[in-house]
Amino acid sequence: MRLTFTHDPADLSGLANEWNALLARSATQVPFLRHEAVLVWWSTLGGGEWPAGRLWLGTGRDPGGALTAIWPLFLPEGPSADGRLHLIGSFEISDYLDAIAPAERNAEACEALLDALEPSAEVRGIELYNLPEASPTLASLEALGPSRGWSVARQRLSPCPVVSLDGGWEGYLARLDKKQRHELRRKLRRSEESADEVRLRIVSPSDDLDVQMESFLTLMAYGADKARFLQPAMRRQFTALTRAAFRCGCLHLAFLDVGGTPAAAYWSFDYGNRLWVYNSGLNPAYAALSPGWVLLGRLIQWAIQAGRTEVDFLRGNEDYKFRLGGVERAIFRLTLTR
Repeated sequence: MRLTFTHDPADLSGLANEWNALLARSATQVPFLRHEAVLVWWSTLGGGEWPAGRLWLGTGRDPGGALTAIWPLFLPEGPSADGRLHLIGSFEISDYLDAIAPAERNAEACEALLDALEPSAEVRGIELYNLPEASPTLASLEALGPSRGWSVARQRLSPCPVVSLDGGWEGYLARLDKKQRHELRRKLRRSEESADEVRLRIVSPSDDLDVQMESFLTLMAYGADKARFLQPAMRRQFTALTRAAFRCGCLHLAFLDVGGTPAAAYWSFDYGNRLWVYNSGLNPAYAALSPGWVLLGRLIQWAIQAGRTEVDFLRGNEDYKFRLGGVERAIFRLTLTR
């Protein structure tokens, strides 16, 4: 496989159909690597996470012209740039990242990347954040790097707790600690007995997305940390990602309404037969009802009824993720230096 780099954003825009078709056959199939998500991230450089960057989009094709590998990379620019390539999405916005290639061609794609970078004096390193523990890229580059003149270092990053939905609702409850099982049942029962109607509401294709998005951002901004996070550039990034996910049918935006008023919301990807819980918002006025727990309990029930296999809480070691049955999966940072 021969990898060709392009620096023209128009080439990135034009790959949508081929890109997503290859992703559907790739070793790592995550919503953050869909063409729509990558294009949104690149348009804002992660909501302003990076001040500037140059596209280094690597594509590999077979002799017949079929796309066989994608390395969605960029080179940060500016005073703090150190000549290291990063995956588009690195590193705060996208919880899982990787090369896009079938498992059986991953080693070939990694070899092609190092071959293509061999003559480049501009690139002094490769910084790959948020590689899932199951990614073959980790082993491929660790094996290939030293023989090609690269030192390779692996660092374990934040856990990503995942809830298995095997065995349905009762099977899920049986896997919880006894105390947590009792707590979840109690909170769900209390919401059902509330004097105000407590209702799960999922945004549908017929809803006005702008209205629902504004409602979600209002809930999100109740948290001081999230209010600081939602700077104008980040708000543009998040809004554009929401619209892109809505258009491609990957958005799962769920509200817990209490007496007709949104008390909590979870923004998730519904992709690859899993629910990926990405962000949330809570109105503290309803804290006595434990709306976050109630909504997550109902989301897990929804995912089971919809035939999903897992609920992925994504990156972060927040206590509630483990109390609700999350089992840790790791993500890694792989650093290659010439």
